[in-house]
Amino acid sequence: MPPPPSAGEPRTAPAVEADGLRITLGGAPILAGVDLSVATGEWVTVIGPNGAGKSTLLRAVGGLLPADSGSVSLFGTPLPRLTRRERARIVATVAQSPVVPAGMAVLDYVLLGRTPYIPPLGRESAADLAAVHDVLDRLELSRFAARPLVTLSGGERQRVFLARALAQGAPLLLLDEPTSALDIGHQQEVLELIDQLRRDDGLTVLATMHDLSVAGEYADRLVLMAGGRVVAAGPPRDVLTAELLSTHYQARVRVIDGEHGPLVVPVRAPRV
Repeated sequence: MPPPPSAGEPRTAPAVEADGLRITLGGAPILAGVDLSVATGEWVTVIGPNGAGKSTLLRAVGGLLPADSGSVSLFGTPLPRLTRRERARIVATVAQSPVVPAGMAVLDYVLLGRTPYIPPLGRESAADLAAVHDVLDRLELSRFAARPLVTLSGGERQRVFLARALAQGAPLLLLDEPTSALDIGHQQEVLELIDQLRRDDGLTVLATMHDLSVAGEYADRLVLMAGGRVVAAGPPRDVLTAELLSTHYQARVRVIDGEHGPLVVPVRAPRV
């Protein structure tokens, strides 16, 4: 996290500030008073066992799910004060299973990311098309531009989903399991690209991930959730400990210190 400003220096509002967030779905509490702060330019990844509330938290931050109580602010503005179009210019989301319109070509799908900038009943501008082609080039998807999205492999589609989000030009990127459909090579390719964009363009990243080693390699901070609450938060080496993972995942693991972060290796129980 960036150091605090010195005396007399203006304070920058966090990119994300969630305070006491509570959400109940179908009568079951999903988030039970979650506090979260993400600094501008920071990469924070939320981890935790299935059912911990990770995806629900991202949907609430993105304005896709109303909270029963608590508040969310984006770059200092309370979420309810933002219109849908204003919110779409601030935050872009890559969901786990985006809806793919039947027969839509890759170029047209990525162009949907420019919707917040196109006037009602208007058409995309040359600047919108240039932004889309730039993203397609950066993700090595230009050769698929005319292909129907449904004809691509799972990994290729995942990169197209990311391309649509990046085409929005939003300063906050929400990633819900962004590499779940990718092989290890494309996982690294996509995550390195996101990290490069974060450094070059000042993107703020809030993600969820199941792969703990990958989460620790790329995030500045990890937030461990269990039972709808934050149970640990801090640098990867403070959160990815055998004790915490055993307690909250009910798993046997070995944690090995790596160059960029801890590596978590599952360990089989002793044979009897």
